[in-house]
Formats: sequence, C-alpha cells, structure tokens
Amino acid sequence: MAILIDENTRVLVQNITGSYGRNQTLIMKKYGTKVVAGTSPGRSGQEIYGIPIYNTISEARQHHEIDASIIYVSAPHTRDAALEAIENGIRLIVIATEGVPLHDTVYFRRLANKQGTWIVGPNTIGMISPGKCLIGSLAPSVAFPGRVGLISRSGTLSITFTHLLKNYNIGISTAIGIGGDSVIGRNPVDYLKLFEEDPETDAVVMIGEIGSAKEIEAAKYIKDMKKPVFSFIAGISAPKGKRMGHIGAVASGEDEGAEYKKKVLAAAGSVVADRPWELIEKLRAYLDGKGRQAS
Repeated sequence: MAILIDENTRVLVQNITGSYGRNQTLIMKKYGTKVVAGTSPGRSGQEIYGIPIYNTISEARQHHEIDASIIYVSAPHTRDAALEAIENGIRLIVIATEGVPLHDTVYFRRLANKQGTWIVGPNTIGMISPGKCLIGSLAPSVAFPGRVGLISRSGTLSITFTHLLKNYNIGISTAIGIGGDSVIGRNPVDYLKLFEEDPETDAVVMIGEIGSAKEIEAAKYIKDMKKPVFSFIAGISAPKGKRMGHIGAVASGEDEGAEYKKKVLAAAGSVVADRPWELIEKLRAYLDGKGRQAS
C-alpha cells in the first residue's frame, strides 16, 4: 500500500512547457505515472509527449479528472500557482520551487489546510510509491516496492537513503521529500500519522536536519507510535547560524541543532544513528528480527 499516491493517481503539471517541468514530465511519464494534463498560459491546444496542454487548471478540469498537481514555476509566481490548484479542488499539490517567500507559503498553507488540501514542499524533489506512481524525480530507477516509509526534509538525502535502502534490500511503501524551505505545507509529524495508519508500512525512516522545531514536534508523536521510527539528523558539525545547503537548514539556537534533536528523538523511543548506513543497518536488523518472529 502507499500513502497519498498510488497507481490510480492522475497528475497535472503546472508549467509543463518550462525546461525543468518538461524534463520532469518525461521522467514521470516513462515511469508510468498517469500525467493527464499540463498547463502553460498561451499554449492551450498543444501537446507535449502526447499530454494535452491547457491555459488554466479550470480549463483542464473540463476534460480530465485530476487528483494531484506538481508546480514548476518561479518563486514569485508560486503563490498564484498554488492558489489556482487549491481553488480548483486539487487535493494533493507538490511544489518543487525553492525559496518561496515565507508569507506566501503561510498564506496558501493556511488556505490548503482549510480546504483539506495536502501540500508537499515547497522545495521538494517529489515523492514515489515504487511501481505505482512518481511525482517529481525521487530516484525512480532505484526505489522498489516494500514496507518501509521514508520522509526527508532534504532532497539530496532523500536520494541517498533511497539508494541505501536498495543496497540493503529494503523496499519502500512511499518515499517523500517533504520540503527544504523553513515553512512547508506539512511537517514530519503529519506524514508519521499517515504511515502509522497505513497497514502495509512496518517502519518509517525519518531524515531531519538542523533548523526549526519540526523534529521536536515529531518526537512528541513518536512517543506514542506503535511502529518504529528510525531517525537521522544531518548537520552535526554545522556552526550555529550558518545556512547549510538550503533555506530551512539553519540552526539559530541549541534547540535547533542536530545533537539536541537526536537526544529528544532517542528519548521519545526513535532509533537514532550518527551515520546514514548505520541507521539502515539497524533498520535491516529490526526487519530481519521481525521476520523471524513472524515465522
């Protein structure tokens, strides 16, 4: 099983004719994702890779059922793109754009939550339910189906851990780059709740990093989870106040640093490791032990 997306998810690409959106669309289509339409103002009536293009989402919805959209527009235009998707009833919106103004994200996140819309990102590499659906470009050649969920604030680490899981022969139910901006649509705890309720996910890998209190919030929920959570926090050597990689990875105080987060997560019952491969080794040992108990 998967969370948020599956083999029936019908996807629209916003700004499908931009160079990045066009390349990502081809990756998704080759994977088998049901990309049913795209939008690009002034291009209505055209096609790309056999996918029809429309001026607006409203126009596209006159011809197609749409479950999800992915946004490939510049940061100043992301608010309008997100609002268009929300107002047209799209229930899952994936925002690839990095550096969206904070007040814009706060605004459309509040509206999305009110409307029951789930936003992944901004600043996300996307998500994949292996063998079923890819929205974005999260390691489609590497991820394979299984019973472990993966969430990560970092796109690069999403790919790294997907490779590690493959190397240890561990399959994925759904992997998600939840977004690297300081304010994102949904925090880790929201994804943990979905995985906790998913009957075909046995364990969760959570990749956090310095900056914000997102992992601290997650730890409060992990304490009462029935499923194990394996956590890695990137940025152990990052100096205070130094931005590391992307906008959201800045530790302004001790409680936003890696060491503090590791301690809080461990106290909540999460399995924590200092190195990525050590974490996956611990996950592999847990899964092997679970299999022996079942037999």
